[in-house]
Amino acid sequence: MFNRTEIAEGVTIFTRKSEQFKTVNFSIKLKRPLNTEEAANRTVLTNVLQHSNAKFQSAAAMRMKLDDLYGTVLYLDTTKQGNEQIVLLNVETVNDHYLKTGDVLNEVLSLMHTVLFEPNLDEQGLFQQTIVEREREMVVERIQSIFDDKSRYAQKRLQEILRPNHPVSTSVNGTVETVQAVTPASLKEAYEAMLNEDEIDIFVIGDIDEQQMIQSLKEVFPFSARKPKVAPALPESHATADYTKETFDTRQGKLHIGYSTPVQFTSPDFPKMQIFNGIFGGYPHAKLFMNVREKESLAYYCSSSYSAQYGLMYVMSAIEAENEEKARRLIDEQLEAIRQGDISDLEIMQTKAMLKNQLKEALDSARGQIELYNQYRELPEEFTVENMSAKWDAVSKEDVVAMAAQLKKETVYFLSGEDAQ
Repeated sequence: MFNRTEIAEGVTIFTRKSEQFKTVNFSIKLKRPLNTEEAANRTVLTNVLQHSNAKFQSAAAMRMKLDDLYGTVLYLDTTKQGNEQIVLLNVETVNDHYLKTGDVLNEVLSLMHTVLFEPNLDEQGLFQQTIVEREREMVVERIQSIFDDKSRYAQKRLQEILRPNHPVSTSVNGTVETVQAVTPASLKEAYEAMLNEDEIDIFVIGDIDEQQMIQSLKEVFPFSARKPKVAPALPESHATADYTKETFDTRQGKLHIGYSTPVQFTSPDFPKMQIFNGIFGGYPHAKLFMNVREKESLAYYCSSSYSAQYGLMYVMSAIEAENEEKARRLIDEQLEAIRQGDISDLEIMQTKAMLKNQLKEALDSARGQIELYNQYRELPEEFTVENMSAKWDAVSKEDVVAMAAQLKKETVYFLSGEDAQ
């Protein structure tokens, strides 16, 4: 799907020539093992680099420059994948082929270089104190905003109980305390470590000359060879409680359940677990939706999600507090029904169709193609739509029953309103 070119140890370019899009899309991924202190510095760093550099020292100046480049979109962010934190620089710009004049692509590459390699530093060679303070506060507000979204808060608490001191429960933003401890000096240290030590993947897709693009990227991004830090294996971790109930100022109760499975992303059974999740609660035709929400009218929503990187599955629902016991029983019944083979051909067929449609929808966007390839290249076999579709097609009812049998309920978390005591 993408052609791979290593330009230095630890630095790789992935290119894809495609006439599907009228834009050229870039995604630079800078990866290192995840920990809370570094996560805080790197998240603040993305904010600082996004809004200020040596040439465009304010967010307004950056916006004006992007507007001049035919509305080019450029943003930085942080995410995590398994036990790694990733700093992202994503860019989408018009392809020069569709312009009568101008050299937008080279200007965009130059701007990307400026964002990464020409930071706005003070006379001591550190990031500007006022900018650091402003962006640090923005990250603190982002972390604290989770309290305004009770579903996100309940999921965060479930993960903390399910896998404490583990990448699952480690926020990619750090904590309020670690963010508040960020200084211009610690930020400069994190910045230099990112450029000099991180494993770097550069993705580009569009109607491009691949060899010319590789040469341009080598010139614009003079990354030196590095031996990236290897993320340690995921630590052993177990739920600290079978059941936890907390109260909060919320109208709806949030019932979240955590399960574990030995089936992870690189397992041969991964496609089978995807089918199981779709039948259990992943789609509108799933048992949780049809029976807990629709048939019993017990939940405002009820669904499941499969976190294959960690071998975990979650059930998330919103209910009235007085219905907690009944909702838990009905959720258990849906899992048991699958274990007993109560699965229709229609449920299997609809799930396979939904998975294939999701894959096709992702491939309709350049960003989707980059993220799909980045994720699925970890699999032992080369990723293609045909390969994945064939794997899903091969999944039988018996396979789904076997996946259900491997699911272990580890913990239940219920967030109840204060007036529901």
